[in-house]
Amino acid sequence: MNKSELIQSLSSRLSDIPEKDIDQATRSLLELIASTLEKGGRCEVRGFGSFSLHTRKAGMRRNPKTGKPVHTPEKHVPYFKPGKLLRETIASK
Repeated sequence: MNKSELIQSLSSRLSDIPEKDIDQATRSLLELIASTLEKGGRCEVRGFGSFSLHTRKAGMRRNPKTGKPVHTPEKHVPYFKPGKLLRETIASK
């Protein structure tokens, strides 16, 4: 499911709220999560999961196409850890 499909699904479930408002709320939520991660913070939604940053260390890797060694710098990557309720819901199906 992509963002537009999510908005359409929410709009069909919440028929009393205009789709424009759902779109704005969804975009705001995603922007808030991104800006929190950008500042080095962590965002947790109880029952759903938490978003945080993990650090990948710098090192030598190999280009899979040529086999030549390539230096990669240290970088931060977003990480999602599902919450207990989400894990249990998925495991029960």
